[in-house]
Amino acid sequence: MIVNAFLSALGQLGDPRFRRVLLIGFALTIALLVAATSGFVWLVGWLTADSVDVPWIGTITWLDDVLTWASFFVFLVLSMFLMIPVASVITSMFLDDVAGAVEDRHYAHLPAAKGTGFGDGLVDTVNFLGVLVAANIVAIILYVFLPFGTVFIFWGLNGFLLGREYFTLVAMRRVGRAEAKVLRREHVGTIWIAGTLMAIPLTIPFLNLVIPILGAATFTHIYHQLTAGRPVSNPES
Repeated sequence: MIVNAFLSALGQLGDPRFRRVLLIGFALTIALLVAATSGFVWLVGWLTADSVDVPWIGTITWLDDVLTWASFFVFLVLSMFLMIPVASVITSMFLDDVAGAVEDRHYAHLPAAKGTGFGDGLVDTVNFLGVLVAANIVAIILYVFLPFGTVFIFWGLNGFLLGREYFTLVAMRRVGRAEAKVLRREHVGTIWIAGTLMAIPLTIPFLNLVIPILGAATFTHIYHQLTAGRPVSNPES
């Protein structure tokens, strides 16, 4: 089911609405990471003295330059991890467009989805960003103590979080928040596996900007396959 859902999503990658979300997500992700890197480097430079007196050596005037460049490369490495939650969160802001495109092509017989509304979507997006960033920062600490398990921790953690969030957002469009949580608990294993399969290619630069869109489309298919024949309840916010 997961493979079929992904292949169906992949086959629709050329959809104009998919391309629109990809371009917006790419532009916002790069802009945000450039701004964050510039701000971090500026802060390090501002906190570092222009010169430092070292016993037996004398005055060192190049320390601030070294720390500034070092902070740039440190944040560049961190951005490889942070780009994943940032790109995923930005894409989730436009999930309605992706899910709508999937449903128009594959589930046109269904009534129009209620949607989540801009306010609820914004709140969920901000909360999701906080959880993803905090979890990945904690994971960086685990990577230090468990270097051989780094890739598996990364995949498992982000797979769980991405699957949980994307499935919930897709389901909320149809059945509301409360029923979406019930469905998520019932199918937690399938959702985690699908999220992990989505998280694996997120470690590949630039491809990780496309995967969130394919993930949103894949979870739209998964939702409809899991709920086929299920009585539809009244959506609750």
